[in-house]
Amino acid sequence: MEIISMSIKVFDTLAQRVGDIEEKAERLYRRQEDLGLKKWLDNQDVCEILDITKRTLQSYREKGLLPYSRIEYKIRYKPEDVQKLLQSSAHQPKKM
Repeated sequence: MEIISMSIKVFDTLAQRVGDIEEKAERLYRRQEDLGLKKWLDNQDVCEILDITKRTLQSYREKGLLPYSRIEYKIRYKPEDVQKLLQSSAHQPKKM
């Protein structure tokens, strides 16, 4: 084990800088939450909205019908992408 000696002034400066870094990291984390990540939908939400099974949802992902993102090992969907899929699959009235 190695012992490092430093003056109290150097230690206080170091501690202050570490505190500043911690504050900046916390602000960045909060900013990410504010970008709308809380509004993203998970698999269960999308299955309920579209009234489909998880397997069908997986098929939509594989076929590229529904864009998704993997965030912290979980698959998430933007609500507007789910809405687009709903609108695109709605039956259009036939023109006469």
